[in-house]
Amino acid sequence: MNFELTLAKVEEIKADLEVIFVCENDFSHRFVKDKELLEKSGFKASQDEVSLLIEKDRVYVGIKNLEGKHIRRASAQAISTIKNIKSYKSIKVASYTNKGCTYGIRAMVEGFVLGSYSFDRYKSTKSKNSIKKIFISTDDYSNASIDITNASIQLHKGQIIASSTNLTRDIVNTTPDDCYPKVMAKIAKDIAKESNLECNILKVKDLKKEDMNALLAVARASRHKPRVIHLAHKPKKPLCKISIIGKGLTYDSGGLSLKPADFMVTMKSDKSGGSAVLGILQAVSQLNLPIEVHGFIGAVENMIGGDAYKPDDVLKAKNGKTIEVRNTDAEGRLVLADVLCYAQEQLKADYIFDLATLTGACVVGVGHYTSGVMGNNQQLKDMVAREAKFSGELATTLDFNDYLEKTLESKIADISNISNTRYGGAITAGMFLNNFIDEHHKERWAHIDIAGPAFVEHNWGENPAGASGAGVRMMVKLIEKLSLKAKHD
Repeated sequence: MNFELTLAKVEEIKADLEVIFVCENDFSHRFVKDKELLEKSGFKASQDEVSLLIEKDRVYVGIKNLEGKHIRRASAQAISTIKNIKSYKSIKVASYTNKGCTYGIRAMVEGFVLGSYSFDRYKSTKSKNSIKKIFISTDDYSNASIDITNASIQLHKGQIIASSTNLTRDIVNTTPDDCYPKVMAKIAKDIAKESNLECNILKVKDLKKEDMNALLAVARASRHKPRVIHLAHKPKKPLCKISIIGKGLTYDSGGLSLKPADFMVTMKSDKSGGSAVLGILQAVSQLNLPIEVHGFIGAVENMIGGDAYKPDDVLKAKNGKTIEVRNTDAEGRLVLADVLCYAQEQLKADYIFDLATLTGACVVGVGHYTSGVMGNNQQLKDMVAREAKFSGELATTLDFNDYLEKTLESKIADISNISNTRYGGAITAGMFLNNFIDEHHKERWAHIDIAGPAFVEHNWGENPAGASGAGVRMMVKLIEKLSLKAKHD
């Protein structure tokens, strides 16, 4: 889809269809032209409610208020309703800003791009989005004056961020037989080439030299050899340096601690953290953000076989710590342990974040739609959660505590890979990772468990059933915030 920002009034624009948002039941607003028909059809203008008046070539969508999160959702609902109607090739829409704040335009564009997404790689019949052109008028719902330069910048940002989110969705949705570590590395190389990123791929020989024994143990029963992927965006005179580490389990059977059959379905989604890192680096490069960003991905497949690592094994991680394996389905933290150590060796970062579908406990604790943010620095955790919400994602902080830390103690090694209690599993997983964060990074690190929102088997908000691309919008918004913070500091 192509977007065009125009100074023309909405009624002056020629398009096949007009999209109109109805805010807070404001049926008397000048953009609402079909009040009687809407009332007759029972349209209440509740958030995301859609009424398509084909005879009028207008679609109405309810929005709770002018916050970006509501505009984004409503835009996604609008485009998903009309995208397969062949007679509509172009649409027009006014601006819906909060007192002229152009972030509303970014949210609208993100909603249109995210809502138009479909994954039909494995379908015999492919779906096609009929909408080719979207005209956005600076004619504003609140009659606010809009700076067209700022609006153009936000439109451009919205396109890039939503497109990178859709790229992440595609990678996550791809089946494990078509996306294994070698393929993930190939995708990274292609993104690096297209987006002018540096790229380094570590293969098994390199991983052995780096003493990534925990990662190698998880990978060894798979016919697909592991990879560690390192992408880097390096602008001149960066304001600060950030490392982002992603869990890239291209498939997780649970290993010898085999998952029940029902729980193995959707485990292609266990690469969501690593896939998000790919999307984030693409977006950061295309936005040319003035921050040096390094992405590290542990791409591994956890399978069963005669060479599988076992409960009762003791593994030695890259930083020398020994780990008692009590459950081979707690494998993501073993992979992350080594990749975190490697990332910290490669770069002394101002901030370090990891993204992982790490625990079902996080889903139990905060639900399908929310990420859990953990770490040692409350201010940094709060910043991550706040920027996530501004981006349209949901996140909440979870606190470490001394009592849960004791549950990770091992009698035969430095630490166990699972706690001795079934409760607080998201937090104990985060506390396990804390053992692999060095002193320089202790207060600079946040762990983000995206197990809830990364893959949900029904539509929600601007997200389709399946992969949501969780983490991309959150982290790009956070990096934008950190760049502003660095400028002021």
